[in-house]
Amino acid sequence: MPRQQPPRPEPLDPPMVPFALAGLAIWAVAGLTLLLFFRDWLATHGHENWLWTCLAGFLWGFPGLAVMMRHDANRRRRRAGR
Repeated sequence: MPRQQPPRPEPLDPPMVPFALAGLAIWAVAGLTLLLFFRDWLATHGHENWLWTCLAGFLWGFPGLAVMMRHDANRRRRRAGR
């Protein structure tokens, strides 16, 4: 006799904008910290590209933020339709 499987829990669907904002803030803080306190060390050891990496992470965060805002709006619409 086959056993009945327990019902599956609903998947998590948290708001995503706070995660995108946190990512933007982390990249900004990392870049500013490197720029203000470790610039000479970066130049001495040939790691100036770390600053560019922080800048790229920060700038790519804005399209990510736009996508997450759209995702959250769609999530609110889906939940309102239930």
